[in-house]
Amino acid sequence: MTDLLAHDVTRIVQRGLWFEEFELGAVYEHRPGRTVTEADNVLFTTQTMNTQALHLDAAYSEGTQFGERLVNSMFTLSTLVGLSVAQLTQGTIVANLGFSEISFPKPLFHGDTLYAETRIADKRESKSRPGEGIVTLEHTGRNQNGDVVAIAVRKTLVQKKPS
Repeated sequence: MTDLLAHDVTRIVQRGLWFEEFELGAVYEHRPGRTVTEADNVLFTTQTMNTQALHLDAAYSEGTQFGERLVNSMFTLSTLVGLSVAQLTQGTIVANLGFSEISFPKPLFHGDTLYAETRIADKRESKSRPGEGIVTLEHTGRNQNGDVVAIAVRKTLVQKKPS
């Protein structure tokens, strides 16, 4: 039985997409979503030295237009990108080249679930790095009600499929 497992079984390793596999305009829905807890928000906020009362002080936040604490937008951005990794870039990305057009149209609150999708906005072969290409990803985060809570455009350097 051991020989059969070692020699006659197809093995598939989870990975992201090679440059050639990215299809312009395609939208990838990343699942499962991520329900954000108070502990997530407080830990991230304190680890990153962001002492904004909107994230940490419940009594203060009750007096704001939101009526409660907001999830740190940098946590939202990080999680939005993280939700895409297994499906798009796991083991195939070379580097993040930059982010642009980052916005947070609505806040995320404790107990909300963040769902992510990514549209392939652009791609081109690298002029200076043979075997690699630049892919522009437009990430959109929605809460459990479908409200857009984050948008980020990200350029990545991605490996081409090995020969």
